[in-house]
Amino acid sequence: MAIPLDLITAVLSFLFTLLIFSYLIGDNPLFKIALYIFVGVSSGYIAAVAWWQVIWPRLIQPLMAAMISDGPLTEKVLVLVPLFGAVLILMKTSARFAGLGGIVMAFLAGVGAAVAIAGAVSGTLLPQVMAGINAFDLASASARNISLIEAIFNGGIVLLGTVFTLTYFHFGASIKADGSTRRLGLIEISAWVGRIFIGITLGTVFAGVYAAALTALIERIMSLINFLGNFL
Repeated sequence: MAIPLDLITAVLSFLFTLLIFSYLIGDNPLFKIALYIFVGVSSGYIAAVAWWQVIWPRLIQPLMAAMISDGPLTEKVLVLVPLFGAVLILMKTSARFAGLGGIVMAFLAGVGAAVAIAGAVSGTLLPQVMAGINAFDLASASARNISLIEAIFNGGIVLLGTVFTLTYFHFGASIKADGSTRRLGLIEISAWVGRIFIGITLGTVFAGVYAAALTALIERIMSLINFLGNFL
C-alpha cells in the first residue's frame, strides 16, 4: 500500500522542526544535519534555476540556433560574447589566469552598481521626495476628511524626518583651533534629531521582524501539536 504524500510531508516537517529546535540545547550534530540538508537543497535549487532559466535559454539555445541558422557572421560572433564572458569568469578558479576574469567581473560590478543607483534613485529617493511633497497636498487631505492643521502637522513630520535623517549622514567637518574636526553646530543638532528618527525606524523594523519570527514559531509549535494529536 502506497504511503500518502501528506503523511510523508508531515513526518519530514515534524522531524526537521525537532532538528532545528535542538539548537536550543546548543550546537549539536542533529542541528548540523538539518543545516547541511537545507544548504544542499538550496544550492541544488539555485543550480537548477540557473540552468533552466539562465544558462539553457539565454546561452545554450541562442548558440545552437545561431550555429544552424543562415544569419550573417556578425550575428554569430555576437552570440559568442556571453560564452566568452562565461569562460573568462571560470578563469577566476585558477590563480594563474584569475586576472582574465577581472575584466568580466568589473563589467558585472559596473552594471550592478548602475542598476543599484538607478533603483535607489527611482525606487527610494524620488518616492520619498514625492511623499514629502504630497504630505502637504491640502486638497487630498480634505478629500480624506483630514483637517488643515493635521495635514500640515503630518507633512511637517515627514519633511523634518527626511531632512534630519539625511543630515545625520552628512560627515563634512571643519578643523578647529585645537586641531579637532567638528561639524557645524546646526548640523550637529540636526544629526542628533536624525538619530532619533533612525532609532524609531529601526525599532519599528525590528518589531516587524520579531512579530514575523514569533508568528513562524507559533506556526511550527502548532504544527508539532497537531502532528502529535493525530497519533494520540
